[in-house]
Amino acid sequence: MTYVVTKPCIGTKDRACVEVCPVDCFYDIRDPKLNEKYGIGPAEWAGEDDPEKRGYGMLVIHPDECINCGACETECPVEAIYEDTAVPEEFKEFTKLNADITLSMSDDELDSTRITSRD
Repeated sequence: MTYVVTKPCIGTKDRACVEVCPVDCFYDIRDPKLNEKYGIGPAEWAGEDDPEKRGYGMLVIHPDECINCGACETECPVEAIYEDTAVPEEFKEFTKLNADITLSMSDDELDSTRITSRD
């Protein structure tokens, strides 16, 4: 089992979830195409000072790295994180999206997009 980041994270990317993750299984996917696909503009704050990085894309969880502790779920201010067995029907596609994105990345891509509480 794993946790899944869903649609409310797109354009928000608050990192409260990352701060409590004991295994650093979050990745920052800075892809404006996600915003476009779901019709969500970037948040102005989005935890980034750099306007180039601010609010585009979303955070995702690598399903092979998540230990299913649930610490992230309660920290998410936009209620975007769910256990994979409890993802609401309207967000089911995000279970596959999180896996597809992370499992298709090279080691270098994973290293360059991993975010930790130490970042």
